[in-house]
Amino acid sequence: MQNLGELPKVVFVLGPPGCGKGTQCIKLAKNLGLKHLSAGELLRNERNREGSQYGQIIESHIRNGTIVPVEITCKLLENSFKNVFRGSRFGLCCKKYRENRMADRISEQQMEAMNDCLSAKAFLIDGFPRNQDNVEGWEHAMLSKAKVLFVLYLHCPDDICVKRCLNRNEGRSDDNEESLRKRIRTYHTQTMPIIEYYKAKNLVRQVSATAPADEVYEEVEKIFKNCGI
Repeated sequence: MQNLGELPKVVFVLGPPGCGKGTQCIKLAKNLGLKHLSAGELLRNERNREGSQYGQIIESHIRNGTIVPVEITCKLLENSFKNVFRGSRFGLCCKKYRENRMADRISEQQMEAMNDCLSAKAFLIDGFPRNQDNVEGWEHAMLSKAKVLFVLYLHCPDDICVKRCLNRNEGRSDDNEESLRKRIRTYHTQTMPIIEYYKAKNLVRQVSATAPADEVYEEVEKIFKNCGI
């Protein structure tokens, strides 16, 4: 559980497109009480939000397989932290109502949101940071606002990743072979150096992601439990 006076605890989840970052984060959130934030999903939601000042910029980068400017991603992540902790403050008030047998004043949806916020042990940030600019932007904007516990690195060969992405049928504009190959090239040239950067800090925990998702999860969960999460 995150206390309101503490910095948010963060685990970065990195790996190539199609390695299963989202799948593993969903399982971790459900089983270990973590809060999943997908950088890609935050960006896609912002792109689709009516009136967004960033929508066209995000769409251009997604289609070209390039990396969205760090200022945009960090702003969306910071807003997500604020929303959760705002929810936590609301949740503490709701808890007092409940203890005083006044829960009838709180909707079921509000109570679920309260429980989600109060129980979160750490944030899983899926797909960020993706390049050196992201790291520098994070350390400039967020170093005093969040604590990185470690980096979960899901390793998977390119051909398996491409096959998985083409078969997932999520209707994403970047799930075509041309865009995928661009994204994977970008991953190798820009994200792999970031993984090496965190390895030098002894913060990387690596897992092979070639096996079925449930088998991969067994190894991933061991890492989190060994880290006290």
